[in-house]
Amino acid sequence: MDRDDARPDPEAAPAAAAPGRPDPGGPGADQPAGRPGSGAPVDARLDHRLKARTAAVSIASNAMLIALKLVVGILSGSIAIVSEALHSGSDLVAALIAFWSVRQAAQPPDERHHYGHEKVENVSGAVEAMLIIAAAGVIVFEGVMKIVEGPTIDFVWLGIAVMLVSGVVNLVVSTRILYPVARRTESAALEADAAHLLTDVYTSFGVAGGLVLVEVTGWAYFDPLIAIAVAVLIIKTGYRLVVQSTRVLLDETLPERELAEIRSCVSEHRGDIIAGYHKLRARRAGSRRHVDLHVVVDEGLTVGEAHEVAEHIEEDIRTCLPNTDVLVHIEPRAPERYEGG
Repeated sequence: MDRDDARPDPEAAPAAAAPGRPDPGGPGADQPAGRPGSGAPVDARLDHRLKARTAAVSIASNAMLIALKLVVGILSGSIAIVSEALHSGSDLVAALIAFWSVRQAAQPPDERHHYGHEKVENVSGAVEAMLIIAAAGVIVFEGVMKIVEGPTIDFVWLGIAVMLVSGVVNLVVSTRILYPVARRTESAALEADAAHLLTDVYTSFGVAGGLVLVEVTGWAYFDPLIAIAVAVLIIKTGYRLVVQSTRVLLDETLPERELAEIRSCVSEHRGDIIAGYHKLRARRAGSRRHVDLHVVVDEGLTVGEAHEVAEHIEEDIRTCLPNTDVLVHIEPRAPERYEGG
């Protein structure tokens, strides 16, 4: 057993004395290791296959919409529809990146990547966010140029129909397919792809509304003006995704709600054997969390008993937070070093 000379921090809380020696595992210790939430490899493989299939659906829908928008945009002369085709092009690239990243993230740890490849999803999310912002920049540029040159639009109702179809398709793929799978598997890449498609929903309906105004009023400037307004909303979404991905890449700690769950799991084990804990650290990499902490135990425990305590705590944390790798370091309780904790 490694006797670390670390000082306790405020998280190291003393345990109330209890007669006799409680079960080292504490609550839930007798539950089987293979129960839901234990992070079993079979579940992980199923999740990775589900993520890959979901990304493939996004690729197919985007490819279809690009062709449709380009044809109608060129025929009608609508800069908003052509810009939408460019936006869908960035959606397709984002979907391809998401497909590649979820497959890459599924690769097991190797000699050069001891912690696996999960962060590929976060890199993918950051790249997709930058693509969103770039697509919005193109829309703004084209809209300004159209205002300067003077817009002319034909086949307005055909353009409206295409934009409505595009909006509905992307709404279904984003909210009914991508987002549910992203939440279930905690995939950063699929969440970014879903957000990317959702911005396409806003732009499609916005462009359709602009074309309706053009048809009703005869004022063609509604087309580029609405395209620019929608682009501003897209930039906001892209910025949010960049911030989210960067936080994970910089190993920002988990949300307070998840940290509270971890503390609760550990605190349930405190008793005459487990005196407290400290040095809790937690971060995320892709769809997985990584948690490590120091647990202070009765110095009279054998190595085997202390190891059993650590295993029970690790298993309970994985039950509270699935897709979590946990490492518990055991420290002996020495009264002169751990007074009050």
